[in-house]
Amino acid sequence: MKALGLVTAVIAFIAVAGVISLLIASTWRLFTKAGKPGWATCVPVYNLMVMLSIAGQPVWWVVFLFIPLVNFIMLALMLIAVAEAFGKGPGFGLGLAFLVPVFLPVLAFGKAQYASTPARKPAIA
Repeated sequence: MKALGLVTAVIAFIAVAGVISLLIASTWRLFTKAGKPGWATCVPVYNLMVMLSIAGQPVWWVVFLFIPLVNFIMLALMLIAVAEAFGKGPGFGLGLAFLVPVFLPVLAFGKAQYASTPARKPAIA
């Protein structure tokens, strides 16, 4: 029985490590597509500031991402704005907010191009 538990733990570890690696690679690619440094993916808090910059939102919004319950709303708004910055709609942004491991690689490795001077308005003015 202990062997089964060990095998299960190893498989779970490999699966989680794979998902984390996919998310890091996707975020790195997303940052480089937007002309930002890819290494920023690996720096806590700074990566949120870069993502807000890509989204066209004020960097001080990072404060809201540390307030419980408010952070879910702000994260969704940020990811909708990121999707729009890459020419996707709000539906894709909601998918990005709720199914990150699926939608982030699609955005990062797909054909979507970053609009450096988008004619879009921020999610919240």
